[in-house]
Amino acid sequence: MSKQLVVAALQLPTLGMNATRLEFYLKKAHERGADVMLLGEYVLNHFFKEFATMAPSMVKAQTKKHLELLKSLAVKYDIVFVAPIIITKKDGYHKTIVKITSKHTRYYEQQILLPYAHWDEKRFFSNQIKPLKDPMTFNLKGFKIMVMAGFELHFDPFWQSVTRKKVDLVLLPTASTFGSHNRWREIVKTKAFLHGCFVLRANRLGEYSDDEVKWKFYGDTMLVSPEGEVEMMLEDKESMLVEIIDKAEVLEHRKVWGFEKELKQREGL
Repeated sequence: MSKQLVVAALQLPTLGMNATRLEFYLKKAHERGADVMLLGEYVLNHFFKEFATMAPSMVKAQTKKHLELLKSLAVKYDIVFVAPIIITKKDGYHKTIVKITSKHTRYYEQQILLPYAHWDEKRFFSNQIKPLKDPMTFNLKGFKIMVMAGFELHFDPFWQSVTRKKVDLVLLPTASTFGSHNRWREIVKTKAFLHGCFVLRANRLGEYSDDEVKWKFYGDTMLVSPEGEVEMMLEDKESMLVEIIDKAEVLEHRKVWGFEKELKQREGL
């Protein structure tokens, strides 16, 4: 019998210090047998541009509260959480993704951050610039899963890791805005097809306004199959995606298209 996994993604704005909504959705996900739950960027913490008006102690308290909450919910509902979270260290804020199970907590520090004048995470956060390494991977119910930060989607070395490690599912938390729906959809669909894996993308909701522009985070949370087809997509309202994925689809795609096989024949030539 083919292996199956129940994946879930929450589409929410920033939760602030309120945990009620999170547990509401977790109960629903548990009822549907969810094995892993993905949250979007800047859901457990505020958008980084809002940090200017927040005391560092408040950011730290927000992170601490949500880590404790996720740990307790992971135990209560026997679910794996993957969620971006801001960690405060001596040298400043670090943009990370946490994986929380009933027994363990692991962190992946985002390796490439947005460097643009209007969205300069690279300057704001204290993540070190160093040689790239493989993103965090883990196994769950016979599926190999990789966690990739949203902006890292654009860089081939991360996808080469997907192929090399035979990853079945990529978890992609994002905070996409500025009407980039179509571009993100097409990139995610293409990457899923070329690298023969499912991609679960969780994008946040909400708005942020500065002096010059309004940032609208539009949702579009989606599950894409190895064939590059959107299997389920949320629109622009608060919601939750829960779907069953089947390892047989991944194996069939690899067999039919044989991309890896062609590359392997040329190794060492």
